[in-house]
Amino acid sequence: MLEFEDVPELVDPVLVAAFEGWNDAGEAATAVVRHLSEVWEAEVVAAFDPEDYYDFQVNRPRVMLDEGQRVLSWPTTRILVATETGFERDVVLVQGIEPSMRWRAFSMELLELARHLGVTTVVTIGALLADVPHTRPIPVTATAEDEGIIHRYDVEASRYEGPTGIVGVLSHTANEAGLATLSAWAAVPHYAGGAPSPKATLSLLRRLESLLGITVPHADLEENARAWERGVDELAQSDEEVAEYVQSLEEAQDTAELPEASGDAIAREFERYLRGRDDDPPAR
Repeated sequence: MLEFEDVPELVDPVLVAAFEGWNDAGEAATAVVRHLSEVWEAEVVAAFDPEDYYDFQVNRPRVMLDEGQRVLSWPTTRILVATETGFERDVVLVQGIEPSMRWRAFSMELLELARHLGVTTVVTIGALLADVPHTRPIPVTATAEDEGIIHRYDVEASRYEGPTGIVGVLSHTANEAGLATLSAWAAVPHYAGGAPSPKATLSLLRRLESLLGITVPHADLEENARAWERGVDELAQSDEEVAEYVQSLEEAQDTAELPEASGDAIAREFERYLRGRDDDPPAR
């Protein structure tokens, strides 16, 4: 670690991690961690040495002015601790940039720190570009690899196959290390993924609240989400092809969500039918 501050003993801490880059469409995931760090006033306790994991031609250092002095800021991943969360567990926040190299070593070093801090649960969050309409609720999928965790948190089994990022590597490594591991991903409309998406951030935050059984102040996220949707509305209305495409996405999603299209809904209707037969008087 580049730096490591003294950390008090934490109460059953849960780790929440998000990374800029491939795993962060619309900056939705990293905005969640940034929001949590602000509302909980989390303190930085450690940071990775950027020399070990980053290619500075890909993620360049930045020069800034701080009270008239030039300061060089290096790309890295920071570890923050929140102890004033308002619920029974402390939270370790991982706020960083997807490493350029040595992902296995990076994940192992991060999990070693997590164990040092007493972390028992790891939640990774990400966002991807998808064929979804901006006018509907942003879909968020929560998954796990361990059967016990799937049933405990009522999430889906992880069935994705294909290229993955540091979020996928970290989740898999944490699961193999025996930590309770969950992952939540928001689907950001691909035609509006070039700018930050507060609507996707808000959806991810709400899913995190549901998973952990907590309530987090939303501050101005809801207002920003509405403003984002209005802005994308104007974008779509100014382009006939985009407007038609959004309408086709809306129709496809609405059809998929009709009660008659749901296997669970069909099962419930069948159960009601059977109960109705049981209540009927016997034939004479």
